[in-house]
Amino acid sequence: MPLPTRLLHAMRTRYVAPLRRAFVLAAAAALLLPAPAQAHVTVWPRTAARGAYERYVVRVPNERDVATTRVELRFPAEVRIASFQDVPGWQLQVLTDSAGKVTGAVWTGTLPPKRFVELPFIGVNPRSGARVVWPAYQTYANGERVEWTGAPETKTPASVTTLTAAPGGSSSSTAFWVALAALLVALASLGLALRATAPPRP
Repeated sequence: MPLPTRLLHAMRTRYVAPLRRAFVLAAAAALLLPAPAQAHVTVWPRTAARGAYERYVVRVPNERDVATTRVELRFPAEVRIASFQDVPGWQLQVLTDSAGKVTGAVWTGTLPPKRFVELPFIGVNPRSGARVVWPAYQTYANGERVEWTGAPETKTPASVTTLTAAPGGSSSSTAFWVALAALLVALASLGLALRATAPPRP
């Protein structure tokens, strides 16, 4: 038996309309969500100790439909580069200035779509500063060149490593001297207490 028109209208008003509004709101919220960040060239680890020898890795993803054929990394002036690790299938060219200081590196090879490669090197971190920035340049087989040199909020950000306090640094030295001073004070207090309680000599 068909439902009365008034009952159908009441059901539509009570159930269907709220669901329709919820669906519209959900769709609008989805449109306002930020798009997923584009995969980009990064240097790992993202945090490292000041003054330490660090094994860094340049991680290069390829989400294009053509191969990546060239990766260039510019080294921060305050970081001293010690050595590189060979990567099968990739040729390394080390860039230096007139004084022989390593200023950059260029890796050439073939990175197919939907793959990534890691290019390791060892650097000596500066003893001061809050962070180091790694400008990178990625070139594809079709000639496209992406410069990963922008600020963190841009579409092509440069990778950043945050520098932290070195283990066993000045804070540890300060703690050592404070503990030593406390020990000396305790020993002096103990000596005075023993002298005060000792029986007088005849």
